[in-house]
This record gives sequence, C-alpha cells and structure tokens, in this order.
Amino acid sequence: MDATNRIITRLAEELSVRPQQVTATVELLDGGATVPFIARYRKEVTGGLDDTQLRNLHERLGYLRELEERRIAVLAAIDEQGKLTDELAGLIQAADTKQRLEDLYLPYKKKRRTKAQIAREAGLEPLADALLADPTLDPERAAVHYLRAAEGDIPAVEDTKAALDGARQILMERFAEDPELVGRLRERLWSEGELSARLIAGKEREGAKFSDYFEHDEKLAKTPSHRALAMFRGRNEGVLTLAIRLPGEEEAPIHPAQVAIAGHFDIRDEGRPADKWLRDVVRWTWRVKLYTHLETELLGRLRERAELEAIEVFAANLKDLLLAAPAGPKATLAIDPGLRTGCKVAVVDATGQFLEHATIYPHAPRNAWDASLAELARLVEKHDVALIAVGNGTASRETDRLAGDLVKAFSSSQGRGRRQLAKVMVSEAGASVYSASEYASRELPELDVTIRGAVSIARRLQDPLAELVKIEPKSIGVGQYQHDVSQLQLSKSLEAVIEDCVNAVGVDLNMASSALLSRVAGLNPALAENIVARRNAEGAFTSRKQLLEVSRLGPRTFEQCAGFLRIMNGANPLDGSAVHPEAYPLVERIAARSGRELASLIGDSATLKAVRPADFADERFGVPTISDILAELDKPGRDPRPEFKAAEFREGVETLKDLEPGMVLEGSVTNVTHFGAFVDIGVHQDGLVHISALSDRFVEDPRSVVKAGDIVKVKVMNVDLERSRIGLSMRLDDQPGGEGSEGRGGKPRRGGDDRRHGQGTAPRKGGQPAEPTGQPGGQMGALGAALLKAKKGR
Repeated sequence: MDATNRIITRLAEELSVRPQQVTATVELLDGGATVPFIARYRKEVTGGLDDTQLRNLHERLGYLRELEERRIAVLAAIDEQGKLTDELAGLIQAADTKQRLEDLYLPYKKKRRTKAQIAREAGLEPLADALLADPTLDPERAAVHYLRAAEGDIPAVEDTKAALDGARQILMERFAEDPELVGRLRERLWSEGELSARLIAGKEREGAKFSDYFEHDEKLAKTPSHRALAMFRGRNEGVLTLAIRLPGEEEAPIHPAQVAIAGHFDIRDEGRPADKWLRDVVRWTWRVKLYTHLETELLGRLRERAELEAIEVFAANLKDLLLAAPAGPKATLAIDPGLRTGCKVAVVDATGQFLEHATIYPHAPRNAWDASLAELARLVEKHDVALIAVGNGTASRETDRLAGDLVKAFSSSQGRGRRQLAKVMVSEAGASVYSASEYASRELPELDVTIRGAVSIARRLQDPLAELVKIEPKSIGVGQYQHDVSQLQLSKSLEAVIEDCVNAVGVDLNMASSALLSRVAGLNPALAENIVARRNAEGAFTSRKQLLEVSRLGPRTFEQCAGFLRIMNGANPLDGSAVHPEAYPLVERIAARSGRELASLIGDSATLKAVRPADFADERFGVPTISDILAELDKPGRDPRPEFKAAEFREGVETLKDLEPGMVLEGSVTNVTHFGAFVDIGVHQDGLVHISALSDRFVEDPRSVVKAGDIVKVKVMNVDLERSRIGLSMRLDDQPGGEGSEGRGGKPRRGGDDRRHGQGTAPRKGGQPAEPTGQPGGQMGALGAALLKAKKGR
C-alpha cells in the first residue's frame, strides 16, 4: 500500500467514514478549497461531512503526511548504513505514530560518540555478548582477555574493571534502545503510573497558591487538564517538583521497571557468577538511561494533552461568545466606567459609525451625578439613541445605576420627551487591546484610545461577532490557562473557530469592516482591504459579480467567498441569501417550473415546501444541496444566532460584601471549563459553579449543561472576601454549610479550588487578568429583557 492510500485508509477508519469521502475531501483541500466552503457547498462531494469532521480531517491529514515523510527519511537513513533488513522495513512501514517510528529508528540514529560506542571500538562488544548469553561465566576472568593498550583515538583497557564498565555501557545502550521494551515501559508508566507533585523546601509562602499540590499524587493518565497545567506552572515557577512513580515501587525489593527489563532479555538471578553483574546492568539501564528519558516524554505527553484540552475549552467558549445574540442596528450610547478619570461616553449610529463622545464625572471625587445625567440625556435626544451599553469594568454597577436613572427619566417623561431606552451590561474584555491596536488607529484615527474603547463596547452590543473579530482572540478572556499552552496551536485553533463563526452567520458586503471581511472563506487581509477600497471609491456593491472587479480577486477566490457575502436590496434578490451564485440557474429553473417570479418565490413557504428536491437533482447538484437551497429561500439570510436573553442583576448587590450565603441570583455564564462554570452575578468577580453543583444528575462535561452566554439562576454557597472567591450552585435546593456544600458550592472535592491556579481570582477590568490566574472575562451583557422591552415600546 503506497503512502497516499495508507493515509486515506487511516483517515477513513479514524473518522468512521468511507474512503471515497476522504479522497474527495483531500482533493478539495489540496485544490485550495476552505473548510467553510466545502462544508456548505460541496456536500455531495464529501458525503455530507460537517465543519467539525472537516477540521479534524484537515488536522490529521497534516500529521499523517508528516509521518509519511519521516518514514521515507528513516528508511533511507538506515538503508544508507546497510542495516535495513526486510523485518525492520516491515516494522517501520507498520509504524502508526511518530513515537513508534522514532523508537525503531533510535538504534540507527546518528549521535555523538557515546561511551558504548567507544567501548565497541575498544573491542568489548564480544565480552558484553558473552556475559549476556552465558551468565555462568565469571565476569572478572572473562574480562582479562579483553585488556589492551591505547591505539590512536581508542583508549586503553587497562584492567578488568574498565573492561566490565565498557561492556556494561554497551548493554545499557542496547537495552535502552530496544523499541519493543521501550514501547511497553512507556505505556505501562502512562497507564499505571502516578504523577507525584512535591513542594520544594522553603517555597511554602512564595508558592501558597499551589498549596493543594504540595503533596499530591494522582493517576498520570487521568490527571485533568486544569490540574496538570497548574502543576506544570508550579514547577516552572520553582515551587513544585514533578515525578512519575509506579504504584508500590518504593516498597518493592526490585523496581517493577527493572523486573520488566530483566524479563525482556531473559535475565534471571540464579546465583550464577555473572547474575549480579547483569542485575547491575539492568538497574543502571533504568536509572541512567530509561527513567529520565521516559519521564520527560510522558510529562511532555501529559502537557500536550492538557494543552489540547485547554485549547478546546477556549475554542468552545469563544464560539459561544462570537455567536451571542446581536442587539442589531440601533443607535447606541456606550459608557466605559471610571472613577477619578471619569466615564468615557461614545455614541454610534445604527451602522456602528462614530457620532460623538463626551466625558462625565458621576462618581467620586467629583460626584457630578445630575450634570452627568443631563449630558447623557442630551446625547440620547440628539442622536435618537435606543440602547445604552455599560462596560463591566471598575465602577460598572455604580455606572449602571446612573444608566438606570436615565432610563427611568425618559420612561416617566410625558409627550415628546418620553422614550423607551434599554440599558445593557457589556463585557469590556479585549476593548483596551483593540483601542491600542494599529487597526483601531486606522479605523478611528481622530479619537483617543479611551474613547475608542467606548466605541468598541457600543459596537459589540450591536454585533458581537463583527466587533470581536478585530481583537486578538487570546485577549477576549474566555480561556483556561491560555498563557501556558502552545501559542501557535492556540492561535491556529482560535482562528479556525472565528472563520467558522463568521461564515456560519454571513457578512454584509456593504457594511463589513476589513477585519470582518478578512475572515470570510477565501479572503485575506489584503483582499479585504481591496474590497473596502473598491467600496469607498465606487460606492456600494449592487451585485456579487462586482467582486470580480476587485483588485486581485479572481474566479477561484470568488468561488470560495461569494456565498458568504450578502448584498441587501441588490439587483438580484439571491445576492442577499446564502445561495451560491453557481446555483442561481438551478433556482431560476425551480421558479420557472413553479410558475413564480424569482423575487416572489423567495419567502413563499407553501410553494417551496411543495418542491421535491429529487426532481431537480443532476450531476452537479444533489438532494442535500437542493434541500439547503430550498431552506435558504424560505428564510433568506437567516441569522443562526439566538434571540436575546438577559440576566437582571439584583439591586443592592454590587460587591462581594453584599453577598450572603443562601441568596438566589440571576447571572450570565462567562466561561466554561472542565471543572465547572464561571458566572457573572454583577459584583465585579465571577463566581464558580463546580461541576458537581451544575445539576442533580452526574455531569461529565459541563458544556452539556451550560455554555458561555447562558442566563442561569444560582445560589450563593460561600463567599471568601479575603481571596475574592464566590462558591455558587445551580442546585437551588443545596443549603450553605450543609452536607456536600463544600463540593457543590464551588469548591472541588479533590485537587483543591482550581481557581487558585488559573481561574477566578483576578479583577475583570478589560478582561485582562494578572498572571498567574488566567481569569475569564465577563459576560457579553444582559441583553434580553431590557432590549425586548425597548422593541415592544417602538
């Protein structure tokens, strides 16, 4: 089987799909097609693989191709040495992981001149072979025959001790490079071994945040991501030591690994002259050659797995955040709260264009409450504001009261002054990063960075996705130990999430920023800038076909991006839908056979439901694609994001000091981790609902119960003012201080309070946690109830 067929077969088995599906998908990917395009518009070709399957296939394809390239290199290197046997070649061809391949190659890998190599050059390999084959030989007597004088670069073998030391080095290297032995020991340590964390003497106070791991042991293979990363952080900070132990190794007369090594090479202690010497060889092989090597490998495997899980948590939370419900095109006034320097205010119109800014000082030391209300009222009336966005940083609840007074003032007014306003708490996570970015300086060059932050807060209320794509995803604040994982892999994963979200929603070609356009399938920052330049120079696009007039945007790129770009009220009504231009002739045939004009067919549910997809299927468009087209025609340009929901924070509960055990509060889920969910209840510090307190049933994955942005009711179980910790429970029958309250009320039963090592202890201003916490940012805001009231009032 050649390399390509081997890869296709392997991928088909791993994904539980047909090889033909994999072959077709690989051809599309190699041809430059993007995952969103393939998932949406090539279902017949791939057999209906979704974007998640396609992402997995793409990632594994890269790994397996690297494996094949390495396999070819290894075979060539061993063959060049004249040591490639048919048996070895067969083993190398069958190697299914990079690790297995490297194990097989290790004995043949070029390395520096080792002690074993020097001993072989000195002619001591026959001595090593003889003692291993026949333990009845006396080592001292056998070694006498191998003494020799120095010769060139080969040192002398002056006595029997030197001869036996050289023979030992030869066997130690041979044992440590046996691929079958190394593979078995590695997997045994992984499956049976325990990760042992211990405090470095004298580091008690410095490393107090890692106190749960000062003397901690747990199964290596079952160590959760967040605890593994916490322990690795403790080691990196010089507080903890980490080691891998096999159960019972300290009590056993001989280490279990040494028993395995001896058994593999049929070494037994039967009182023969060479048995003790061979036992020493086994012991030194484990201690000097194998233990450190395998421990490093397995800790690396644990870190890699933990990082992957942490990245998956970040990606899942980011997806939920990006797909949060938008407020829509309404004039919005945003307030970025502050104390001494005042609150920065910015107003944007329904399309997000900046209109005006101001600074107000409602809080100490100026306490200009009434003057601040008057200024806000002026801006609301001048710009016909419908929404008020309040940033959730410092002084946010105090500023929220100011916004509440403004809403009440307008709702209680009579005649023309009466107005239905909605106030919404919005996450500031990443706003400061955007404000200081090069993109923000190009987008809002005339504004100070503090005002840019307020503009960003307003825009992210109108459309979270459109605004958050301007911010480096790592700065949005929904990650778990994001500073401890591979930054390259993290960025790659988060970029894929953003691409999938943007293309799932679709982009208004005439409204989108270059940052948003650059995330559309097939486009890049340069092409996005060219689209904006064309739009600015010649006015709004009236047809998707006009994209071909954009500099450097050719037919291939057009094919990838056109279906995800929308033109509202354009020349062709289909340009405002997710129907790809390549399918326009098909839609025209459906309209003609239905006896309807194209424009009247769109949205005509009765007519569309009467259409049988199979009647229009051909070699190019199959039933799955035609079914998608009919669904899109029924509700063209539909937004997959949810309707508004809101968390209404309780009046009078604004700081940790206002919390009391037993309170039932409403809040918004800001971050979901493997050990639970963090909830913003409006006190500037998220509380933790431990996984055991999420539901009355057993919960394996917290995301099966909640996701970022969900509105939930929680009970306060415990409050630690000194360490700024809040324990919450979604089991509203739980009683603070009662049986199980420690486990259910936000404190894990094992492994300590995970917030200490990466979650929940830092202030949330701007979503930028102080190390070493990695605290998630706040929620996207209490959008729903207030906004729905505003809708009804219009």
